[in-house]
This record gives sequence, structure tokens and C-alpha cells, in this order.
Amino acid sequence: MNARPAFPDMILEPLVRNALIEDLGTYGDLTTRTVIPAATRYAARIVAREAGVASGMQIAAIAFRLINPELKFRILIPDGNRFERGGTLAEVEGEATSILSAERVALNFAGRLSGIATQTAAFVAEVRGTRARITCTRKTTPGLRLVEKQAVLHGGGFNHRFSLSDAILIKDNHIAAAGGIRPVLQAVKASASHMVRVEIEVDRLDQLAEVLDEGGADIVLLDNMDTSTLAEAVAMNAGRLVLEASGNMRLSRVAEVAATGVDYISVGALTHSSGTLDLGLDF
Repeated sequence: MNARPAFPDMILEPLVRNALIEDLGTYGDLTTRTVIPAATRYAARIVAREAGVASGMQIAAIAFRLINPELKFRILIPDGNRFERGGTLAEVEGEATSILSAERVALNFAGRLSGIATQTAAFVAEVRGTRARITCTRKTTPGLRLVEKQAVLHGGGFNHRFSLSDAILIKDNHIAAAGGIRPVLQAVKASASHMVRVEIEVDRLDQLAEVLDEGGADIVLLDNMDTSTLAEAVAMNAGRLVLEASGNMRLSRVAEVAATGVDYISVGALTHSSGTLDLGLDF
């Protein structure tokens, strides 16, 4: 179980509300309203069609509550917990029309986010026993970054920046535009707040040597280096700065990258390429 404090419902509600408005359109659930008598009550279960790690159960609860606060929604597999194929993640009981109107939004979020959590857990398992932590990137679905990064936490991973304002991350284009590594680091030392962490990207060992010599950075992003070069970078660094390996981080490769001694491995695929887990609502 990856028990992390949940985001307050009030932060997630606008996202869920917008999704419900999108799904209900201008006239509401026409099918349900047409064929289901208003007084009909049912009980339903969110059931896993495949094994995985739960994420989005909090959001599913919000979706049902926003449609009808009188629905009784009970989470059986909380976010961050594993489940098997055929397992029941949650139960909901009450007015059938309300359950059906919230169903797709609840499942869309839960399936998508459980897919991210499950993929993250697979990467985390590959580096277990090393110092390396698996972290996500800003390669997220527009509008869904908050919940996709929350799903990474549910899978046992760690979060990188949530936005451009979280930290200073100097990438290759910043270095090119500013005139080199020394000028960007000198600018950081002259102007950056002492409360802000600074990371700089390098893709060659001579650049790493320049960063170590100049100072001003807290973290170095080792971009698209092969495994042997990463090991050399760890040796050069000798524990002075936090090292993050990035680029082409496939599940089949992360174990050997972790073995080099890097502190973090950032994996864009956690959020941009994870599949949607197959979950269903059964009456």
C-alpha cells in the first residue's frame, strides 16, 4: 500500500465537475431519463477486469456525490492499494438514474489513473534495493496534471515539478540562449531566491565537470546518457550534487540505470504512455 495524504476534495471537485458537464451536455442523460423510472434504486460495483494498483477512487466518489449527494459510495480498495482481476474496488447504492449519469466520468478517471499507478509500480519494482527513486515529468495530459501526478504517488513514485514556477530547471535551450553553462549558473547565483532549488541539464561529462566547477546548482539532470556514461557521472560527482537520469527510460532499462547510483530516474512514459486499466460498473 502506498498511503499518501489525499488532496482535499475541494481541489479536485472543479476538475470532476467540468468532466461531468462535458458528459451531460446541455440536456442531461437523455437515455437514462427516458428509460429508467425515477424511483428505481440499484446497487452497483466498480469491478476490475485486470489486476493493478488503484488510483482515482477519491475522484470516483466525488463524481457520484456531485451528481447526487444521497448516493452511498463505499471504497473497498483505497488509492495506492493493489487489486486482483475480478476484485471489487468500490460499491455505490441509490437512485439508478444518478448512478448511470456519473458512471462514465467515474470510470474514465479511475481507469486512466489506475493505469498510471500500475505502470509506476512496475518501474518502482525494477529499482527496488537501490537508492534510485522513480519520478514523473511535466509530460502530462493538459488539464489533468494534478491527478496524473497523484496517480504516480499512488504507484509508489515521486513527483517532479508541477509547474514552471516550482523550481529552476535549466535545460539545453536555456543554456544555448544564455550563452553557456557558466553564464546561466552565474545568473542563478546572482538572482535566484535562496528558497528555490536549481537543476541543470547536461548531456556530456565535460558539461558536468563545468557545473561541478562553477557551482550554483543543487541537482544535475543527466540527459540521454548511456549506462556506462551515467556510471562515470556518478563517480565524477562523488556525492556532491543530486543526480537525475532522464531520457529513453524504458522498463527494461531502469534496473541497470539505478545500479549506477543515480538518485532519481525521471520517466515521461509514466504519464504520457500508460494505458487505461479496464474497470467496469456492474449492477
